[in-house]
Amino acid sequence: MRRHKFKILGTIVLLGLLFAGRLLWSLSPLTAEGSPVVVKVVAGESMSQIAADLQSHHVLSSTLAFKIDLALFGSPIVRPGLYVIHQNSSHGAIRTALSAGPNANVLYLTPGMTVRQTWLQLATIKGAQYAKEFENLTVTTASHNSFGAPSLEGLLGTGAYIVQPNETPTQLLSQMKQRFLDQLRRVGITPTTKMHGLNSYQLIIAASIVEKEGFYEKNMPQVARVILNRLKRGGGLQMDATILYALQADGVKVTPAMLQIDSPYNTYKHPGLTPTPICQVGSAALHAIVSPPEGKWLYFVVVDKSGTEAFAVTYQEHLANIELARRRGL
Repeated sequence: MRRHKFKILGTIVLLGLLFAGRLLWSLSPLTAEGSPVVVKVVAGESMSQIAADLQSHHVLSSTLAFKIDLALFGSPIVRPGLYVIHQNSSHGAIRTALSAGPNANVLYLTPGMTVRQTWLQLATIKGAQYAKEFENLTVTTASHNSFGAPSLEGLLGTGAYIVQPNETPTQLLSQMKQRFLDQLRRVGITPTTKMHGLNSYQLIIAASIVEKEGFYEKNMPQVARVILNRLKRGGGLQMDATILYALQADGVKVTPAMLQIDSPYNTYKHPGLTPTPICQVGSAALHAIVSPPEGKWLYFVVVDKSGTEAFAVTYQEHLANIELARRRGL
């Protein structure tokens, strides 16, 4: 009986030592800090929810150990906002970061954004002077790209950028251009790629039109096929998004007067692709232009409030889809 009691006691001590070791490791990890990540704290969020989010971003390894740490050393008052915190941080570093308040300058370069919209967003997070320097850089070094293109429109990688305090506009722009090349490579495009009768830059231009005209990922593959079919047919692409790009009037309805503008981006008047992409391109649009479905569609229109587009081979079918959209109040 005594040996049994000693065995139980030994097991308890061993478990206690293991737990204490895990707690001490969590308090101050032996490995170096990892990459910086952005953690968003929402108003009204509990510390348990924040801890779970920190764990999902690999900032901490154990929410239980973190809660014990907070019980021992006190819980910080955390304000809503964005925080840049390194993965694998010590509990002390996490408490310090949360106590100091939101500290992230994050640029979200989303698919469909233009270079001009990037300048505007940079102004809100880094100030007018930084944004102006970045703008000047994108203009003066526009031709410094892997495609011999006259503009950086469509050639910047999408996603979130943590703009570090000492990061220069030159460094930020270099990171954006490299990310785009990486994103292209993942879908099977390099600067020397040719497919569907298009070179790599033309594929990017076509994908940018897919991005704006498809809008939702579910529409993009068939929109890509429509664009390729119209290019093969010849004549104008007749895409409203290219008109809006020329007018810097994103998200409004194209009027008959707009269709008459004198611009190389007016694909109702000028055949083929636009001179440059019309926005930054996401992976879904790039995948769509690389691997579009087979089909003879030439027309499409939004037919429900969820953004679903209906595709047609003949103009008569297209008119029927337009009538369906009208009946649904679109």
